[in-house]
Amino acid sequence: MPESSPKFSYIDTNTQAATIKRLRQLSRLLDTVIKIPGTPIAMGLDPIIGIIPIGGDALGLIISCYIVFEASRLGVPKRILNRMIVNIIIDTLVGSFPIIGDLFDFAWTANHYNIKLIEKYLNGN
Repeated sequence: MPESSPKFSYIDTNTQAATIKRLRQLSRLLDTVIKIPGTPIAMGLDPIIGIIPIGGDALGLIISCYIVFEASRLGVPKRILNRMIVNIIIDTLVGSFPIIGDLFDFAWTANHYNIKLIEKYLNGN
């Protein structure tokens, strides 16, 4: 039986690649799916759903937590998961303030940062 990496002993590389691809797509949808014409600025659904009072921020929080859950399944260590959670907390707390929070959501792409943390770990950096 071929040996696998000790980090990913319970998940094969095809499953890992599919999970990362799905998480990248979700992150893009939440953080950068809509390009503003004529500018390098992009926004996602997270700031848009954040406009909905209370429920919008809660929905963004739940979706962001799904990325952390999947990272945990990939074997990402607790210290990195904790950093990912801090990114989400910052996004949720600051994003909950009317107007200022919505503007912050454009700049703070917590899901994108979290995907980068997962990829950095999986690539061994």
